[in-house]
Amino acid sequence: MSTATCLDHIGLCTAEPDKLWSTYERLGFTLTPPNRQSGKRRPDLPVEPFGTGNRCAMLKAGYIELLVLIDPALPDNGLQRFLDRYVGMHILALGMEEEEANLARLRRAGIEIPGVAWLERPVDGPGSALAKFARLPLPDAPEGRVQLIRHLTPELMWQTGWMTHANRAERLEEAILVSDAPAEAAARLSRLAGLPLTPDPLGGFRLTLPGPWATGPDGDGGCVRIIGPEALPALLPGVEAPALPFLAGFVLRTGDGNAAVRKILEGLPVVEVAGGLMVPPEAAGGAALVFKAG
Repeated sequence: MSTATCLDHIGLCTAEPDKLWSTYERLGFTLTPPNRQSGKRRPDLPVEPFGTGNRCAMLKAGYIELLVLIDPALPDNGLQRFLDRYVGMHILALGMEEEEANLARLRRAGIEIPGVAWLERPVDGPGSALAKFARLPLPDAPEGRVQLIRHLTPELMWQTGWMTHANRAERLEEAILVSDAPAEAAARLSRLAGLPLTPDPLGGFRLTLPGPWATGPDGDGGCVRIIGPEALPALLPGVEAPALPFLAGFVLRTGDGNAAVRKILEGLPVVEVAGGLMVPPEAAGGAALVFKAG
């Protein structure tokens, strides 16, 4: 298949690892162990250590990456450029099944991608097995690290013990992008995905992914909503864009009608929104997190 398949993951970025990781543990997530990343700065260069690392909240469908800057002396894979804009969500990754077929499609569409960007990291601390990824980042995307990704070792990522969360989150349903030029942003995403857009009820655009997910569950593959700043208050009340474009938030579906997460969120500045509960950006690492009742 030479199109995107699913909303693979979103990524939050910071230079304060402990703060971000403890925030997500407080929100009821089980996180993977901290790990350093390695990769190729260009397709023709060897794999080398990066100054970045992450922990992830793995879901039955999709996941949340918590990406941090660990060693500023090493290549940061573009992370500092993102943090210079704002702390929060800068990664939007759509799943794919065939990197070479998608690379050929993108080049035919006039997108100058030098080649497949390879990335790897241990899954359970130094010396453990390496999770490996094939990526096709959209060059110079103003929205952040917008990319297609294929998991070469999905069995290492989606381990049973890492997919059980106290908040009962199970599925990454939506990512929300705010742009002062939503038609242009939506067109870029459509070209990257190789999929058509549909109108969004708030006046923007919706990119719906057909599935399957990397883990293979039934159902559609989630969606990306692209809206203008005037629509943001209706979708995520009280959220303000620190810069545009802005990856403003994401939606997770829980498996128990939000019963567990309501208890976990007691004492936090939660906002009731249509179909769920919103944790505002200041309490969720810089992006609004909506728990949707499943």
